[in-house]
Amino acid sequence: MKAVIFDLDGTLVDSAPDIHAAANALLRAMGYQPMSYETICSFIGNGIPKLVERVMIAAHIEVTPERHADLTKTFIELYAEKPAAKTTLYPGVLALLDHLKAQGFALGVCTNKNLGLTNQVLEGMGIAKYFGAVIGGDSLPVRKPDPEPFFETARLLGAQDVVYIGDSEVDAATAKAAKVPFGLFTEGYRKTAVALIPHSFAFSDFGDLAELIDGVFLQDDAA
Repeated sequence: MKAVIFDLDGTLVDSAPDIHAAANALLRAMGYQPMSYETICSFIGNGIPKLVERVMIAAHIEVTPERHADLTKTFIELYAEKPAAKTTLYPGVLALLDHLKAQGFALGVCTNKNLGLTNQVLEGMGIAKYFGAVIGGDSLPVRKPDPEPFFETARLLGAQDVVYIGDSEVDAATAKAAKVPFGLFTEGYRKTAVALIPHSFAFSDFGDLAELIDGVFLQDDAA
């Protein structure tokens, strides 16, 4: 079975506007000044606990285990109220998913976002039906870039030949650890120049991705 596994935030969906809104709602509730979109966007990629920690540090809030746990819980509650209000699919994603499904690929999502929130976003964007396996940041004891969440997604799909599609340094490190081909979406939330992020191929338009994925599997078949 051949499969394509995707990251979520910054890859399939532009979710930063809703994450930004929730983070600022959290800050306002505590009497702190809101942060810019660019600042909050730079905190995305390692899961909600790390994002909240980064917000706390940037706002000069003391990061104790108890305080961090409390604010993480509050952030999740705020975000869960409207996880897809401002979130959008990247152009071409829906057509790509239709194409891959029609071609017989198994599809999965492997993200550091909490599983419950991930499912809310997938449902809200109308794309949950495409994915045979979804692993979130709280599905296992470890998160990306540890390869275990990726391996579990592939296992649930029953797939041996897999391409991973993501947008960040974390995704690239995950693919490297899993020893699988990695497609880098250049228009997501990466913080590093494309040339400095290890990848098998890079793309900025989802209209190009099907051909690139076919190329990877053709190489594998020829090897």
